[in-house]
Amino acid sequence: MLQTVTPSAPIDSFASYREREPDVDKCIATYVWIDGTGQNLRQKSRVLDFKPKTPEECPDWNFDGSSTNQSSGRNSDCWLKPCAIFRDPFRRDPNILVLCEVYLHDWSPDTFNHRHSCKKAMDIPIVKEAKPWFGIEQEYTLVDYTGFPLGWPQGGFPGPQGPYYCGVGYTKVNGRQVVEIEWEFQVGPCEGIEMGDHLWMARFILHQVSEDQGIVVSLDPKPIPGDWNGAGCHTNYSTLPMRQENGIKHIEVAIEKLSTRHDVHIQAYDPSGGEDNKRRLTGLHETARIDEFSSGVANRGASVRIPRHCSSEKKGYLEDRRPASNCDPYVVTEIIVRTTLLNEK
Repeated sequence: MLQTVTPSAPIDSFASYREREPDVDKCIATYVWIDGTGQNLRQKSRVLDFKPKTPEECPDWNFDGSSTNQSSGRNSDCWLKPCAIFRDPFRRDPNILVLCEVYLHDWSPDTFNHRHSCKKAMDIPIVKEAKPWFGIEQEYTLVDYTGFPLGWPQGGFPGPQGPYYCGVGYTKVNGRQVVEIEWEFQVGPCEGIEMGDHLWMARFILHQVSEDQGIVVSLDPKPIPGDWNGAGCHTNYSTLPMRQENGIKHIEVAIEKLSTRHDVHIQAYDPSGGEDNKRRLTGLHETARIDEFSSGVANRGASVRIPRHCSSEKKGYLEDRRPASNCDPYVVTEIIVRTTLLNEK
């Protein structure tokens, strides 16, 4: 007798969140911060008797910095200073996610508190008047617990990568709920300091979702050596003059300024001072060479690209394709405005 086998339904790992009944009289605030690696995030939660509407209404908190490589055990407490709040997509309203800056015991900024410096730059009058907008394309790789890309044949490699771009179908795409070798999402446009705030919190949410799926998110710019695209954080950038009529001339001026500080930007575009990007910016796989600056219209092999429609409309934005997927967006956005608006050499 033939036995009929019914495929099992996909696991809905988000059901537990939807089924939770929020406590309307309390607010769970999940504090999120960047740890001593400058790349990883930490979190812990506290219950408040009210729902804060601004970061300033959230109480300062502390944590054991000796466990996150941010202080010594002899003086371990570090400060968490709330700087941005977001609705919590997991615990739901009225609960919130609270992005924090890290300060040492004496309220000096932690080594990897790059937001502190970025905020100062974004608050300079000439920068505020320019209304800098950013949109960052966060590329990433989904891997299993061994670090091997999700969906790749064990002990081997998939076929050439051509069919996977914007692919459809299980043989081309695996892990859509949460790789083809590489996925991306985009955040923006955000003005000034908000770009870093939103991208770091988006990364936190991405890691939380993948945790529920039992997979790992890698932000390594080249997780697997070989004939594959690496992972970047292409940064789209514009100022108010660039977005206005005949803004193309302001775009071209900005690109010229970027060309004069190529080496400085390369050092800022990954957390290892450019060492991570050496594996990615090879001049192959839609990248420019790390040791040369180049630009062009619709050229994905250039350091900086002007999108075709911006060239045609003679206004819009530029795309800096050099930042690595594990970059700190506060560092990236700060150096861009310092070079293009503050004319730092």
